Amino acid sequence: MKKLLVLALSGIGDALMFTPALTVLKRAEPELEIDAVVMFKAVEEMYSNTGLFSRVIHFDFLKEGALNSLLFVIGLRGKYTHSVSVYPSNRKEYNIISALIGAKNRGGVKYLRSDIDNLGFFNNIRVQESDSQHNAVTNIDLIKKLFAIESADQPPYYFPINSSNSAFAQDFIQKSKLERHRPIIGMHPGCNTLKNHINRRWAPENFAKLADILASKFNSQNILFGGPEESDLRKQVIAAANSPILESNARSLPDSAALIKACTIFITNDSSLMHVSSAMGVPVVAIIGPTNKLYIHPWKTKYAIASLNLECAPCFYYTPKPLKCSRTDTQYKCVKELTPEQVFLEVSKLFENLNT
Repeated sequence: MKKLLVLALSGIGDALMFTPALTVLKRAEPELEIDAVVMFKAVEEMYSNTGLFSRVIHFDFLKEGALNSLLFVIGLRGKYTHSVSVYPSNRKEYNIISALIGAKNRGGVKYLRSDIDNLGFFNNIRVQESDSQHNAVTNIDLIKKLFAIESADQPPYYFPINSSNSAFAQDFIQKSKLERHRPIIGMHPGCNTLKNHINRRWAPENFAKLADILASKFNSQNILFGGPEESDLRKQVIAAANSPILESNARSLPDSAALIKACTIFITNDSSLMHVSSAMGVPVVAIIGPTNKLYIHPWKTKYAIASLNLECAPCFYYTPKPLKCSRTDTQYKCVKELTPEQVFLEVSKLFENLNT
């Protein structure tokens, strides 16, 4: 009897970009038992909401340390016929975990960079990474090869929200006295900060100025989103703005998703909530600097990319190395010199697209 373990040890966005592959797999193998191991609580919340898994196991390898982590992994050994490492996950630690779990069929991507150094060969069923292909498509290709699925479509992200999540969103709308006939614009000024990725963030004062422009031009109602660790960042945006901005203060990622679903447009850095807004079918304006847009652009929803399209971009690819800018004039120019007026232009175009 086949049994799959999904290793989703990277962030929310990466885990969400794997859900189209899960949809393909469930259609082809409806009786397949699937478990997941995740390292972040928000991923556990999201995956638990899907109903696609028998178990979603949350284990924080970083906090637990080497010995507890080894004992945990050994406890999984021999329980699965198949395992798969969600793409992207180009780290030797993840590949060692895959090897120790010992599934006969171990799915992974053959990376264009640092693959041998990170022990990618520990996975025995692999597909080649492509710089011109969206991560969701690479994950679908990986699942097709791992389970010998001949053909498949490219489904949207799968992140259902339940009645409790919807009730949170409705309560927020009522208490904030949001008016449905006016645009509700969500914004996420944060993003992951690991590996120097804080430099992907557009400045909080830029979000503030953009919010002022939107309130003036579109009479919009603006809401800031993000996790509790980004509270100070949101306060910086609010303090710099001359127009009212609300904070979502959601209790969980699914609650945030439900409120995002009520937005007219979502404006965001290259972050997990860019993918969540795509999953909710909300039009997205994505502010993208060093990342390859072809990997991560919003999926199966209307979108616009706000970017300077510099000749040096993209400069970030999937290796364990931290983000680094090679420019000698302005470090991270791709993000720092993108103006609120330029982003507003993309928002305006997207609004026009919505009305045609």
